[in-house]
Amino acid sequence: MPAMHIGVNALYLIPGGVGGTEIYLRSLLRALAAIDRENCYTVFTNRETGPDLVPAQANFQIAPQAVSARNRPFRIVWEQTVLPFRAARQRVDVLFNPGFTAPVFSQCASVTVFHDLQHKRHPEHFRWFDLPVWRVMLYAAAHRSRRLVAVSEATAADLKHFYGIPSERIDTIPHGVDEHFFNLAKDRTSQPMILCVSTLHPHKNLDQLLRAFALFRAANPQYRLTIAGLRGFFAGELERLRAELGLEESVRFTGWIPREDLYQLFREAIAFVYPSRFEGFGMPILEALAAGIPSACSNVEPMKSIAADAALQFDPGSVEAICGALQSVVTDEDLRQRLSAAGPERAAKFSWRTAAQATLNSLRSAL
Repeated sequence: MPAMHIGVNALYLIPGGVGGTEIYLRSLLRALAAIDRENCYTVFTNRETGPDLVPAQANFQIAPQAVSARNRPFRIVWEQTVLPFRAARQRVDVLFNPGFTAPVFSQCASVTVFHDLQHKRHPEHFRWFDLPVWRVMLYAAAHRSRRLVAVSEATAADLKHFYGIPSERIDTIPHGVDEHFFNLAKDRTSQPMILCVSTLHPHKNLDQLLRAFALFRAANPQYRLTIAGLRGFFAGELERLRAELGLEESVRFTGWIPREDLYQLFREAIAFVYPSRFEGFGMPILEALAAGIPSACSNVEPMKSIAADAALQFDPGSVEAICGALQSVVTDEDLRQRLSAAGPERAAKFSWRTAAQATLNSLRSAL
């Protein structure tokens, strides 16, 4: 097969500012570099993204663009007008768009990743001025791209339901998991700390988690809760709720933290909880399983299928159910041993190498 020139549209990426989609792109590019030395990659970056995004390999090159991703309107205009011209000048065969949006008018084929369709499932969680843009841009990307990548079966089903995209245009490619998390399982030092890794957005259900933790802590005052992740639209509400519940000394919001600091939290956590009401994939629960942390998560898709019986599952709408799950996953030693053993085994079924190969196949299919 002839080699491809693959463009990567990384204009959306703000280091430490876009949550899981940053981890996705960095992990996928590293995996592509590990398996592919034949195809040529040009990564179109913005002013915020440093050169460390692009693998230091001969078939990868960086193409910095004079646009700031923090200025979203300007970035979108650049993506729709300048990027197609630059891709054509570089003679890109296929443009990979890992952040939901894609140039509507492009001379080359496009493959676009949909991490979720939250704006269709839960529009109430979007700011009024953001929602129209999401509706227009994601609709256009879904219908103008040759192929779509859905990160879970749940997201693939949403693409079919909301946009009428036929199955033959959708490639379902689950995330992998950072191999370093498997190493953490070998040297964990459990502290009386329950960990949740999540952006502070409304659909993450962290308000219910705080209420459940307040109930749990009434009988278990030695435990604390750490919520690590990007400050989102709901951060202020959560901080006020923390104060109302008297949890300022026992609940910590870290904000976005360096990867090494995150690994340390995984080493120290006695348990992991993921209460989200909606996800496109749910990478943190997979990372917790890989690290061998006894974990509990919502019993909604796709987390339900990702974790299977390697995590204790609960109804995210019930404070009592979340509290009961915390109690079990922290104090039930038989359960803890079973989950610690089952987690890495389950997580091993998800590989960035596999995701990279499937993504390459999707890119070639678009041609």
